[in-house]
This record gives sequence, structure tokens and C-alpha cells, in this order.
Amino acid sequence: MRLGLNLGYWGAGNDPANLALAKQADDLGYAVVWAAEAYGSDAVTVLTWIAAQTARIDVGAAVLQIPARTPAMTAMTAATLDTLSGGRFRLGLGVSGPQVSEGWHGVRFTSPVGRTREYAQIVRSALRRERLKFEGEHFTLPLPDGPGKALRLTVRPARKHIPLYLAAIGPKNLELAGEIADGWLPVFFSPSHAAEQLAHVRAGAGRAGRTLDGFDVVPTVPLVPGEDWRVCADAVRGYAALYLGGMGSREKNFYNRLACRMGFAAEAAEVQEKYLAGDRAGAMAAVPAEFLDATSLLGPKERIAEKMTEYAEAGVTTLSVSPYTPDAAAALRTAVEAFELAGVA
Repeated sequence: MRLGLNLGYWGAGNDPANLALAKQADDLGYAVVWAAEAYGSDAVTVLTWIAAQTARIDVGAAVLQIPARTPAMTAMTAATLDTLSGGRFRLGLGVSGPQVSEGWHGVRFTSPVGRTREYAQIVRSALRRERLKFEGEHFTLPLPDGPGKALRLTVRPARKHIPLYLAAIGPKNLELAGEIADGWLPVFFSPSHAAEQLAHVRAGAGRAGRTLDGFDVVPTVPLVPGEDWRVCADAVRGYAALYLGGMGSREKNFYNRLACRMGFAAEAAEVQEKYLAGDRAGAMAAVPAEFLDATSLLGPKERIAEKMTEYAEAGVTTLSVSPYTPDAAAALRTAVEAFELAGVA
């Protein structure tokens, strides 16, 4: 298992600190630094900025939103970033959610599995510098009965194969990740509940004649070192309440459904009810400490090391930490010490 760093969304008031964290992670030997996007900062600009000021660490999109770019544009971006970074780019893709897809990008949130499959096929074809011809349910290139022609990417990426990851939560998307991707980017990943999720990934891989050998399982895990893990858990409540309660509608919240499958159905319903009613404090308080502990790295270094061992045994190959503490730099050092203590490299 390797360590990664997830900076999340840029623009939360800690931008200079985030660049310093990326540099520190590079110095500490972290394998990859990820950046996200929703409807604020874009991940591409952030990753370019980081790649220009680091030397060894990979830069990864977790994720580029599928409704935000054509697949050809994503291929152009991946090829450019991989070249400029000297072969350090990792391409993570995700369909986002219905509110962002339809409200921000104006793209209908329909057939997410089918759209993701076709999108990834086109991106891969373009990166192989094939003439881009595709006829699918969601994408057609070139457009018929017009002046468009099948074009080929004019630049060569630094590598013949840029790793492609999928952000997946539901069973069908998990199977798709195993079938077509090089890795999976889960959230709220719990070692004790991972077997069912990985079974779906493995089933998809099997249908494609693949195994999970070399497949990168990369959960993003909140990190809060401290003496009392329950006190540390409070730092993660806002993040969990936002996702369980507000990331999606009452009828379609993939994170809330995941918490239900993990055995927290009643608690997830309460969090959502309070969050959507505007009671943010109540929603945060309703997030069970057990859920936060199951999906985070909390407490003393020795406790974090034990949890890292559980992640490794559950099949995680890159553990991406996300510090939720004022002293994020110290948290990154603690993570390295715990990682060495766990002996899971």
C-alpha cells in the first residue's frame, strides 16, 4: 500500500496552505496528490499549478466531471498534463450528481453507467491517437451529415497508457470500474464493509477477462490525529453531514444510500432530514461516531497505524488521506509515521 494526499476542492480559504501541503507530500514520499472539482475551482488548473512546483509526486484528478467536458477535450487535457508533468498524471472520471450535472452543466443525468462507458472508450481511443470514430447511444463522432471529419490527437502523451480511474459508489458503476478502469476512487470506504463493494469490482473485471492484480483501490480517508478519537471525529462531522444530507436530492443521494448499505439507514435518514430542513448543526450531531470512525483515520498515531493495517488487508493499494485539522502539515507527518509503524508498504 502507498500513501496519497487528497486536497479536495480548491477555494475554501486554504489555497496557499494546500500548495505547501502538496510540496510537503512530495518531500515525504507520498505517491500522488489529488484535486477535486464541483462548481467552484476546476481540477485541471490546480493540478497544473501543483505539477509545476513538485518533482516526483503524481498529480491526479479525483475527479474530472464527465458532464463538464467532451471526451475529446478530456483526452486533450490528459495528454497535455501528462506531458507537462513528465508522465505524472492520473485521470479520474465521474458523472457528478444530478444537481450539478443538470443545474450547473446543463447535461441530463441519464444513463450514468452507459455514458461513463462510452466516455471512457472515446478518451482511451483519442489517447491512443486513433482517428476518432464512435457511434454509441450517447456520443457520435464525427456528427453525421455534416462537415466534421475523424481527427487524430496531434500531441503524444508522455506515456502510452495514462491510468484511468472511476469514482463509483453503486453496484453497477463498481462493476464498470472493474471492467474498464485501472483503479477505483471510493469515498466513505470502510474496511469492514469493503468486501461487498470489491466483489462488484471483481465481478466486472471477471467479465472482461481481467483480475484485480495491478488494479489501484484508492479511497480518500479523512485524517485527524489526536489523543481522543471521539473528539477527533467531531472535525469530520461537517463533511459527512454535507455528503449524507445535502449531496443530491432526497430521492437521489448516492452517499446516503451507501451509508444505508453499511448499516446506518436510520441515522442517514435523520442526517438527511435535518440537513434538508436547514438544521446543519442537527445534521452534524446526527452523524454516528461509529460511521465516522469506520471511514476515517482518527486518534493517536498507534490507532491510526492499526486502521491503516485494516485498509491494507481490505484491499486498498493507495490510501489517500485528507487532513481535517488546523495543522495539516503535522497530520501528514503523523500519517507517514503511522504508515511506517503499520509496516504495510
